[in-house]
This record gives sequence, C-alpha cells and structure tokens, in this order.
Amino acid sequence: MGDRNELTFKKSSYSSVVENCVEIALPEGPDPIAIRDSKIPDGPILWCGPRAYRSFTRAVRAGDLRHR
Repeated sequence: MGDRNELTFKKSSYSSVVENCVEIALPEGPDPIAIRDSKIPDGPILWCGPRAYRSFTRAVRAGDLRHR
C-alpha cells in the first residue's frame, strides 16, 4: 500500500462543502485504491482493489446502498 503522504485525494464533483463525502486516491500501478472521509483527512483510510471499488460504485449508482 502507498504512503499516505504520497497520495493525492480527489473529491467528487457531486460533493458540497457541508455534506458527507468521501475522497479517493487512485494508484499508480498495482497499489489498491485509497478511500477516506473528506472531513477527517488524517483519519483512517479504507484500501480496496479495483474490482471491489467498481462493485461499490455500481451499487452506489444503482441506489443499492441506503443510509439506515
């Protein structure tokens, strides 16, 4: 996994300043994708592979993930 200081996180263009949002850092090479809470940039990072990330984004787009 990459060093968090070398990651460049990007926020979705659909995000606003006051809403909950995640940011992602895409790897250069075989490293996994890094995901973090935009409000806590020094907080934990979720790492996942490209296949898991594609499944996650498909589920979000389809509305399969709902807040409970």
